[in-house]
Amino acid sequence: MAAIITEKFRQHNADQFYESFSEAAASTYYLFIGKSSPFTNSTSGGDDNSPPVPKDDVTSEFYKWDSMLAAKLISSSDVAYVIPRRNWTNGTTYDMYEHDISSSNTTTSGSSNLWDSTFHFMTADYRVYKVLDNNGGTAYSGAEPTSVSPTPFELGGYTLQYMYSLSTSQIQKFVTSDFIPVVTDSTVSGDAIDGSIDTVRVTAGSGYTDGTYYTQVDGDGTNAVVEVTVSGGAISAQGSSGTNMFAPGSGYTFGTVDLTDVYTDSALTSAGNIGSGTGGAVQPILSPKGGHGFDAVAELGGHYVMMNSKLEQAEGDDVTVANDFREVGIVKDPYNFGTTTVSSASTRRQSYAVLMGSAPTVAYEIDEKITQSTTGAVGRVVEWDATNNILYYSQEQYANYGVDATGNSASFSGANTITGASSGAATTPSANASDTVTLAGGTNLVFTNGYANPELEPNSGHILYVENRRPISRASDQTEDIKIVVEF
Repeated sequence: MAAIITEKFRQHNADQFYESFSEAAASTYYLFIGKSSPFTNSTSGGDDNSPPVPKDDVTSEFYKWDSMLAAKLISSSDVAYVIPRRNWTNGTTYDMYEHDISSSNTTTSGSSNLWDSTFHFMTADYRVYKVLDNNGGTAYSGAEPTSVSPTPFELGGYTLQYMYSLSTSQIQKFVTSDFIPVVTDSTVSGDAIDGSIDTVRVTAGSGYTDGTYYTQVDGDGTNAVVEVTVSGGAISAQGSSGTNMFAPGSGYTFGTVDLTDVYTDSALTSAGNIGSGTGGAVQPILSPKGGHGFDAVAELGGHYVMMNSKLEQAEGDDVTVANDFREVGIVKDPYNFGTTTVSSASTRRQSYAVLMGSAPTVAYEIDEKITQSTTGAVGRVVEWDATNNILYYSQEQYANYGVDATGNSASFSGANTITGASSGAATTPSANASDTVTLAGGTNLVFTNGYANPELEPNSGHILYVENRRPISRASDQTEDIKIVVEF
């Protein structure tokens, strides 16, 4: 049985995901960072220079929660449809829009589908154009386009359709070296003609009578008229001096041109005779549903969705600036810790914290192994806040990272000494029933019997995306601009 996943299906899935950020019963998505300790072959696999490929199995999601450091809410304004970036460069040959590209009718570049082809480009002024005709597959030769006319125009030997321009905020937030946002210009959309025919595909043939002729496009639409130019016995190709659409008409979902039924005037009142040539043909190129520019997202293949999130400094004390991270991911609908309520806070701290009753004689070191002999608990230091005597830590499901030598996992608890394996730091947690510490960013962190849990319930919600990276260091004056693109 032969079957395909159509572009419409891909776009549908992209639409559903995009809309889930802002619809009435919207989902909640957080970008998270994790893994402050190095990748090793003996634990997670790979190393920091060659991170392991994330696993997609039943238990891997638990590991991501164990190493998670912090999370930031992704708002609807942080999401955009995007398409592959193709820059305008004079002398470049671009593909052209055609309604019937397939493995048996490939583009100039050899693509077997429209959306993988190079039929659109962006100029230096961040204007995006669709190529309706590429002058028989030749290179663009001329000035950089600047027109924002909603109707097709010719320049550089090409027929172009202006689609939209990017705003400064869109450029700053969603433009990368590989992708650009795609949006629909309301003026262009309003002028689009459903079922119009704006260009034709010409087979020259030979033996025809030179001249200019007019013929109506036959099909299920109305009023589309082709101006057919014959020179040297051959039908001239699309272009300013060649065969063109005199009127685009409307309502066509199929169309043909009969070269035996031509006229010498555009009103189609004076019959003409193109002669008895052979091998020539004029095929109308049908516009997408709604017409060119009606829905730029669908027309240009916007089945990609980009999420952009910035981690700015410590984000109100929730994101460590004392350690690096190696994992980036997206979690959907996580709960607040100890509840079944989906979190809505803008940022969440996900490392555990313990308030020491007194300062150790030496400082704990980031990433070092810590143990509590009384409970058997094992962990790794995420950050040591010497000002407030707070130790932030994680417990991953690996030996010496959160699991002891016998394969058991235990939580840190009680006023029992916590010892650093490398530093030799050793001190005991606060024994008070409740302590409140005001952090550097103004957050009040509450400790119960010396301990503070993370702010999201581990293993809640669904981790949808994981990416392993080389270590990304943080600093108190630093911002990370993280962009994730999902292709449907």
